[in-house]
Amino acid sequence: VHTQRGATATLPCVLRALPRNYRVKWSKVEPANYRESIIIITNGLYHKNYGPLSPRVRLRHSHRYDASLTITDVALEDEGRYRCQLVNGLEDESVSLTLHLEGIVFPYQPSNGRYKFNYHEAKQACEQQDSRLATYQQLYKAWMEGLDWCNAGWILDGTVHYPIINSREPCGGRLLLPGVRTYGARDKQKDRFDAFCFTSALQGQVYFIRGHLNFKEAGQACRNHGAAIAKVGQLYSAWKFSQLDRCDGGWLADGSVRYPITTPRERCGGLPDPGVRSFGFPSKELRTYGTYCFAEK
Repeated sequence: VHTQRGATATLPCVLRALPRNYRVKWSKVEPANYRESIIIITNGLYHKNYGPLSPRVRLRHSHRYDASLTITDVALEDEGRYRCQLVNGLEDESVSLTLHLEGIVFPYQPSNGRYKFNYHEAKQACEQQDSRLATYQQLYKAWMEGLDWCNAGWILDGTVHYPIINSREPCGGRLLLPGVRTYGARDKQKDRFDAFCFTSALQGQVYFIRGHLNFKEAGQACRNHGAAIAKVGQLYSAWKFSQLDRCDGGWLADGSVRYPITTPRERCGGLPDPGVRSFGFPSKELRTYGTYCFAEK
């Protein structure tokens, strides 16, 4: 089932029969530890919701055999594998479904350089930028769509990878085939890498304010408009889903300066492919850039 953040999604599950004393159990397989967490249990007459999804899930019940699960206001962490299980003694049956969010994967590193995050710091960094650590499936899809990045980064299951389209010397050598290269599972506390973050559609708008602002003034300029300085994930989302295209570098919430290009041209970085370009993390005192703001709907 394909959806976007903020949408309502229904995972279909239709029973073939209604045995006596049956129950239907919906659960979600958590990618970080492969455990199943229960979402809802029903016996046809009564139901009980469990866990963090509880306020946003209900059974569709469009007819007496319908046990489909409806999730409202889909969030980034809702992506993954779900199981609808008919519990009936010895005759248990189940069906697995995957909820896919349409989105964008972006590599992320902090202001003090590459390979600074342990797993927990990488997870937190993505969440602070309106995103979450990407799954392997999300990273693989991003590679299929052209993501080429030489720095290795954490993903959600605690493994470390980097996606290569153009084989080259600093990235494993010219002889290795293109692909998602892997370092496998690493020590989540000790080992340090970058992060691959995933974000989806926005419930709001990103826009640019022109000016010669330092970082503090940039934040104030957004607040003056009833908005907040945009996060990195929000800028990527606006570039991906709203085709935001600006040649102007602007401050973002993490202190970086970036600009989104959907139509590559000579005087906007000169690179041939669309993308979010970065000026890195300049001094926050520099009065050189405008700012990207985010206003919620």
